Amino acid sequence: MESPQDIPAVQELVRAQSRIRVRGGGSKSALAAEANVSLAGLSGMVQYDASEFTFTALAGTPVREVAEQLARHGQYLPFEPPLADDGATLGGTVAAGLSGSARYRYGGVRDFLLGVRLVDGRGELVRGGGNVVKNVAGFDLPKLMVGSLGRFGVVVELSFKVFPAPERTSTILAEFGHLDTAMAAVDRMATSPFDLMCLDVEPPNRLWIRIGGIGDALHARLARLTSLLEMSDARIGMFADDAEIWQDVSQFRWARENANLVKIPLVPSEVPRLEARIARWNGEVTRRYGVGGTVAYLAWSEPTVREGLESTLAAAHRSSLALWGDWPDPRLGPSTDNAMSDRLAAALDPQGKFAIAAAVAAPPGS
Repeated sequence: MESPQDIPAVQELVRAQSRIRVRGGGSKSALAAEANVSLAGLSGMVQYDASEFTFTALAGTPVREVAEQLARHGQYLPFEPPLADDGATLGGTVAAGLSGSARYRYGGVRDFLLGVRLVDGRGELVRGGGNVVKNVAGFDLPKLMVGSLGRFGVVVELSFKVFPAPERTSTILAEFGHLDTAMAAVDRMATSPFDLMCLDVEPPNRLWIRIGGIGDALHARLARLTSLLEMSDARIGMFADDAEIWQDVSQFRWARENANLVKIPLVPSEVPRLEARIARWNGEVTRRYGVGGTVAYLAWSEPTVREGLESTLAAAHRSSLALWGDWPDPRLGPSTDNAMSDRLAAALDPQGKFAIAAAVAAPPGS
């Protein structure tokens, strides 16, 4: 596998190769399986202005290293990129479009990405966006890189905005009689005045709620939130020291014993229907619904589950992304391609060097 150490080396490699599939830290095995280029050597902070709450780093920079540097200034990436302990990189996080549970409050990776530099199919360096928050740069190319899986080029540098880290955080675990009651509570939380950081559903009946902010105000906010939940006859548990809880979620530790992990976007009203279909699948599926029930993560080990997943995605007209496992194409379900992305790919990659279908068809090691 090629491992360029700087941006000119990436440009030279793209010009010389007929097929380019990139991996970062390898934390998402389903997306890295066909890679022939590693950006692990393209790592490091290029610029960090703590006073402006922005930074620029090379694409292979590990998320963990960025988090540690930001923390020294009391700052962080609020979308909390998952799989940091497994070596997830900034470029891989953007390519996969993967955000953590705090996306519920702050938005996802798309909302914090300010600018990118990428190498297109001709080996030319293309810039989109900028490295400041107040930036007017025309076509919003950076947003199109989020979830693109490297289809448009090799992203080599990224700029982000950051936020001050909350002074304190606390977590409430509410256990309901059944899933319908838990989902009704999700609906109430979504329309309530409470400023929640995270709102996750753990089937069959658990609701995980995280809040953060100024320490002196947190106790009163917790009391009001607990009072509202208890009106629904929920059993309440509270965790003042909650960092490890959400670290486990961010690392998908609840799914570690499974070979496959997929992400499905949905709306909260679809959760009960998906649960009913999963119950009819031939195999055990571990799952969690994050970001207020707008994203489902499903994990399993039995190969028989795939048939149930594929039929469900087709019936619901839902696409999905495989994160772990051995898949011929990590994009599952109905195609999400559109005319705009096709035109952009034709402009940036006229020879189809980054085409995912081509990467799948190529023999291993080519």
